[in-house]
Amino acid sequence: MLNKDLYQKLVTEMEATLHKDVLDVWFPRSVDKENGGFYSNFTRDWQRTTSEGKFSVFQGRMVWVASELVIRRPELRATYQPIVEHGLKYLTDVLWDKQDGGFFWGLDENNKISSRYTDGKHLYGISFGMYGATAAYQATKDKRALELAQKTFRWIDQHAHDDKNGGYFEWLTRDGKVVKGKGGATLEGTPVAGFPVGYKSMNTHIHLLESFTQLYEVWPDNTLKQRLGELLTVVRDKICVEPGAMNLYFTPEWRAIPDHDSYGHDVETAYLILEAQSVLGNADNKTERMARLLVDHALTYGWDETNGGFYRDGTTFGAAEDKRKEWWVQFEGLNALLLMHQKYGHETGVYFNAFQQQWQFIKEHQVDKELGGIFDTIESDGAVKDYTKSRIWKECYHETRALLNTIARLEELQRK
Repeated sequence: MLNKDLYQKLVTEMEATLHKDVLDVWFPRSVDKENGGFYSNFTRDWQRTTSEGKFSVFQGRMVWVASELVIRRPELRATYQPIVEHGLKYLTDVLWDKQDGGFFWGLDENNKISSRYTDGKHLYGISFGMYGATAAYQATKDKRALELAQKTFRWIDQHAHDDKNGGYFEWLTRDGKVVKGKGGATLEGTPVAGFPVGYKSMNTHIHLLESFTQLYEVWPDNTLKQRLGELLTVVRDKICVEPGAMNLYFTPEWRAIPDHDSYGHDVETAYLILEAQSVLGNADNKTERMARLLVDHALTYGWDETNGGFYRDGTTFGAAEDKRKEWWVQFEGLNALLLMHQKYGHETGVYFNAFQQQWQFIKEHQVDKELGGIFDTIESDGAVKDYTKSRIWKECYHETRALLNTIARLEELQRK
């Protein structure tokens, strides 16, 4: 009974945070009625500031957020379905390249091609456009949304799939030709993101896995199923390595380029590979084992025992090096820790104890108690030096997903 009371207390707190510090500050404020899509840049007190244009990742994620609220909170449909339709219109009519297909990496504030984003296409951004369109279909049953998602998958597969080595090439020209890197120490990076051109990345492939998983839920296409299975294997067996770390970059042949380990991506990927396995209908001990290894490794090397919360990154077998705490890492940690508790709580209390400590840290430090919203990056002890709460790389998708998932999971645990 004690646990059930605690679960309910956590549900109440998280529901309040979801509304006060996520939904109420972002919506309808971010809806751009002048230029379409969603506006990304606000001051700490939620006034519009200098525009960074319309970034594909931000746009797709915001459509996804509004869609998930319609799906999972039917009482909010009247508020959020018009926002879904607004965002879908932008993806379809503006961000999708009617000349050559694919979503632009980004456009300026007037929806024009700019030197900042170039006219190129990156699979990271295209993936989130597809993710948003798929969720919009699930929320509205508008066939145009599904058609956009299907068209996006086919564009990705036609232009970027690596038939020889598996996985996908990431940075393409406007007309879908793979951009080769220059090689060597002077290798340039993708505009805005900095992904090294000519290499494959952990980050893009885990998010392709994420969007393919959601699309397969509503479109059990044979090619999509094959590619989803391939991505799951690539992520689990090539990108993830024992003892539960992840390489960040790879040659096209999947030779790893040594770099640091990102604890936030570890815990996020634990959730994503389990989700993909579930949608595929597989019961694979390899996936279950790797997911747990990823969370255990992050807890061993990247967890703040004193204050709670996950650090940014470090070496595979050493103490964390960058001990700042990013908002998305804390929320993905929240999601993964409760998932591990649901699976393995009968064996150990480690995951639930960390989950409670993680939530306490978020409540006390990551949330802006004065002006609402979630701080981007704070110090390890919770001190705030950077008051950023929105930018093209910071919308509200991580916190929305984490809170919706953990609330649902806590309610499920209550019923047991």
